[in-house]
Amino acid sequence: MAKTKMKTNKAIAKRIKVTAGGKLRRRRPLAGHLKSRKSPKRVRGLRQTRSVSKGFGKQAKRMLGL
Repeated sequence: MAKTKMKTNKAIAKRIKVTAGGKLRRRRPLAGHLKSRKSPKRVRGLRQTRSVSKGFGKQAKRMLGL
């Protein structure tokens, strides 16, 4: 009898990308809409991606099946 495979958490898979070096990258929150009221400096900053924190990184890797 075969072991059951672990399913990938699709919510995490859509939001987090794995770099070639194995780091996890995520988009900034509050960057989706209502940009007209945010300053240009703030909007530029929201375009940048961030690394996932160490604590959540372990959970995220398990949910991604890494």
